[in-house]
Amino acid sequence: MNSVVEARHIHVRYGAVEALHDITFGVPEGAFVSIIGPNGAGKTTLLSVLLGLESPTAGEARLFNRPPPALPAGMLGYIPQLKTMDRAFPALALELVATGLRRSWPWRVRLAEREACLAAMARTRVDHLAARPVSALSGGELQRIYLARCLVRRPRLLILDEPAAGMDAAGEADLYHLLLDYQRESGATVMMITHDWEGARVHASHVLLLNRTLHAFGPPAEAAREDRLLEVFHHAGHVEVSSGSVHHA
Repeated sequence: MNSVVEARHIHVRYGAVEALHDITFGVPEGAFVSIIGPNGAGKTTLLSVLLGLESPTAGEARLFNRPPPALPAGMLGYIPQLKTMDRAFPALALELVATGLRRSWPWRVRLAEREACLAAMARTRVDHLAARPVSALSGGELQRIYLARCLVRRPRLLILDEPAAGMDAAGEADLYHLLLDYQRESGATVMMITHDWEGARVHASHVLLLNRTLHAFGPPAEAAREDRLLEVFHHAGHVEVSSGSVHHA
């Protein structure tokens, strides 16, 4: 059976710097993949290649056995890093969600679009913010708006770049439950960058451990073993060992 997401010997180089080296893996349908690694590991670069936003120096990515640009827009939902959004842009939360339907800015939201957007916002529990300016949203609220934007077309593949940024621990746990509920209902596949590897161990079906090269990919009990985490995070100071367990430093 073909993988929903395939990376085939992907290399990305910026001049003398190799951001990704020979990345190969396949994500089965219905998987929940947590992507973990230290800062500068190439996690966002990998997502950019998978989304077709960036061309690899060598190798290729395929989504549903197609090149990323050939994938119908409605099959994919994407949440970028929070910092990529211009918070000063004069827009309402509902209008931001509506861009997930049109892939362009909706200067006028039609009735059917409004109903679809409000339904997606209700799913992420932010429908009460529909008329609030984006500039007035907290970081956690904005991430939930982005999640509604991601879900409004009911995509078969969700690709999320640190969707829990700006959320407290309770909000992050709730985010996992929202994604898992959608996945159970729809059968969608999820790929998510996260710094919460404990959450990844609990909620993900697969962990992709990355630090410019692929250190592990598979079930959390194997891919997120303590020795593997120490190998990847130790020199960056992100992980420490205490009483036989690995913790964030």
